[in-house]
Amino acid sequence: MASYKELLQQREQLEKEIEELRKKEMSDAVSQARALVAEFSLTMEDVFPPARGKRATSTGNKVAPKYRNPVTGDTWTGRGKAPKWIANEDNREKFAI
Repeated sequence: MASYKELLQQREQLEKEIEELRKKEMSDAVSQARALVAEFSLTMEDVFPPARGKRATSTGNKVAPKYRNPVTGDTWTGRGKAPKWIANEDNREKFAI
């Protein structure tokens, strides 16, 4: 049975071999991909077409406020957690803008 230190050395050696083979195979893969791109005159859109049916991320559009605190003038859109000045109110209509 191998000792702890021997196993650590074996693992270190294996990790080095894995990294060397990974670099070699990645280099081969990149060469093949470049050859195919050149052979077929592929463009970026050919290889990586834009996703269909996915919405673009929101640009952070502002939402008009629906409620105003009559004392301080603070506003709230009605989205997210309610501010303290309106959180305990049953009838929010008196704060409507």
